[in-house]
Amino acid sequence: MASVATKFELKPDISVESVESSKEAESAAKRLRQAIRYHNYRYYVLDSPVISDAEYDVLMSTLQQLEQKFPTLVTPDSPTQQVGGSPREELGLVKHPIPMLSLKTVYTEDDVLAFDQNCRKELGMAEVEYVAEPKFDGLAVELTYQSGRLALASTRGDGTTGEDVTPNVRTMKEVPLVLLSAESTDVPSRLVVRGEVLMFIDGFEELNRRRTESGDALFANPRNAAAGSLRQLDPNTTAHRPLHIFLYEIADISGKEIKTQWELLQTLQKWGLKVNVAESKLCHGVNELLRYHQDMYEKRDGLQYEIDGVVYKINDRQSRERLGFRSRDPRWAVAYKFKPREATTKLLDIVVQVGRTGKLTPVAVLEPVVVGGIEIGRASLHNQSEIDRRDIRIGDTVLVKRAGDVIPQVEGPVGDQRSGSERVFHMPSECPVCGSEVVMSEDKKTTVCPNMNCPAQLRERLIHFASKQGMDIEGLGEKRVEQLVDAGLVTSFHMLYQLTKQNLLSLERYGDLSAEGLLSQIESSKKQPLWRFLNALGIPHVGEHMAQVLADNFQTIEKLMHASGEELQSVSQVGPEVSRAVVEFFADKHNHTEIEALIKAGLQLEGATKAKGRQPLDGLTFVFTGTLERWTREEAEQLVAGMGGHAASSVSNITNYVVAGPSAGSKLAKAKALGVTVISEEDFAAMIEKVAKGGS
Repeated sequence: MASVATKFELKPDISVESVESSKEAESAAKRLRQAIRYHNYRYYVLDSPVISDAEYDVLMSTLQQLEQKFPTLVTPDSPTQQVGGSPREELGLVKHPIPMLSLKTVYTEDDVLAFDQNCRKELGMAEVEYVAEPKFDGLAVELTYQSGRLALASTRGDGTTGEDVTPNVRTMKEVPLVLLSAESTDVPSRLVVRGEVLMFIDGFEELNRRRTESGDALFANPRNAAAGSLRQLDPNTTAHRPLHIFLYEIADISGKEIKTQWELLQTLQKWGLKVNVAESKLCHGVNELLRYHQDMYEKRDGLQYEIDGVVYKINDRQSRERLGFRSRDPRWAVAYKFKPREATTKLLDIVVQVGRTGKLTPVAVLEPVVVGGIEIGRASLHNQSEIDRRDIRIGDTVLVKRAGDVIPQVEGPVGDQRSGSERVFHMPSECPVCGSEVVMSEDKKTTVCPNMNCPAQLRERLIHFASKQGMDIEGLGEKRVEQLVDAGLVTSFHMLYQLTKQNLLSLERYGDLSAEGLLSQIESSKKQPLWRFLNALGIPHVGEHMAQVLADNFQTIEKLMHASGEELQSVSQVGPEVSRAVVEFFADKHNHTEIEALIKAGLQLEGATKAKGRQPLDGLTFVFTGTLERWTREEAEQLVAGMGGHAASSVSNITNYVVAGPSAGSKLAKAKALGVTVISEEDFAAMIEKVAKGGS
């Protein structure tokens, strides 16, 4: 690829101040973009940069300044546009040009021998040439390039139709928005290429570390993390996730003939697409296939990413056409999986951790054991139900695996090694951090500390308490909550209302105006509808809608605090789980004391969200999707709730209406599949106007 560098400057020296005309600007922008695309290729695809990070930053900064000075220069495929965009309401649907089939999976050498024998027999060959590649544990994607420019990106979906993730994929630095120039190689007029989006192990561990610190749920393995990151509605979220990609197959191509898989891998790389040539191998005959599997099994622990096997493909593409496809997979390829990584060890103890949302999680303390090159000493046991189902006891000899080859998991006891001294484990009845009586669900899958001021969960509860759906304290976001908690100024909800200007001025980044502004917002939050306060408290199983139901039926916080389980269950939509959670929440002495302190601090709570009696939309469930023009999504949902209806976030068999605006995606498709009535925003507005006037 050295010849590519001679086509343009590696480090064009351009002064934005000296560029005066649009013609000069266009020429300068072209030079900068050519250089940046080449350096992206060297860094992200070849992993062999030829300039320093600082020199690259200068090029990118110069291009950004130039585009700011001459806005008409900005194009969708400029390197400066490879960042997150505006959030989308839904992921749209994309039909694949040919189905994205899965591969047949085999687990033994005999299976591989049978595959090779069948290929040789069908093709009439004594020996077949294959390409062996790692089997990545990621999310399959399809990229479409038109005239060398990225036009569309989608997930596998059901194999026929996938989700449109184009804005998200555009944020990935390893995905070129423009293929390398036709000056250096023959770029096809249309290219549909397939591959795998994945997360490297170090990136996955760092992401989970940050989520642990913020109290967010952890991803189970790199594949789940990659899939969740790519399918975000907000591309800005995807842009901040450490995603990588490897391309390995084409579904459609125009203007270029590729005869073999090996040629394909080399050519994709020349076009600037990232492939894994280093770990792929051209193999002659089945014995080389088996050796490749053994070699990859031995080196898998040293790779940056997770693989769970290898893939064998016939090299010659014409031979592939002769073999064709079965109903679910091609006859010319197979995936040979690795054996799971596992070991046995002693379960020394089970301890309980309290998360920042109050959830109690049992954790196995293990006699350290090496599984797949990683020493494991602890593993989550998830919940009491899971412990009971697997019959796991303290003192057991247990089988330990790495789920997804990453997360330690206790599979269960080795029964014939029990001595009789093993002890059955039960979740504690009191929180190990604050001593409050815990609440366990009937199915034993969830155990929660209900104390809203438990130190283990205070930070996250405060963030929720101050949120727009809670007490709506503008300006009291995550960072400011952390400041207040870390400084010891707030150790409970009611202490927010005791803050002084002097308290805030003692913290970094607070001046007179910002301190006065926050105190004003806190003061304004004292007058709230009862339902907002109930939602802000974070009662298990009580979200916005249930908070409104409770507020409508009990009118005051005092009545709700003293309501019995029977009284609660007499209310429509309140079942045993919600009833139990509410009773136990208010029975907790810490919560009782805290609510009294909040009332004493000056909170004024307004009762019902709507008039008593039958409401126009009673019993109806609405789902909103796409872009609304007359209302915001939140306003429309509150309108429905205020008239007795329920606004749900997902479509199901109990949905009555789906209100679909422009850009409606998967929810609209699901509504049609389930036969749910779909109406426009105009239809919805007419319905609201009619029922408001007393119609039906």
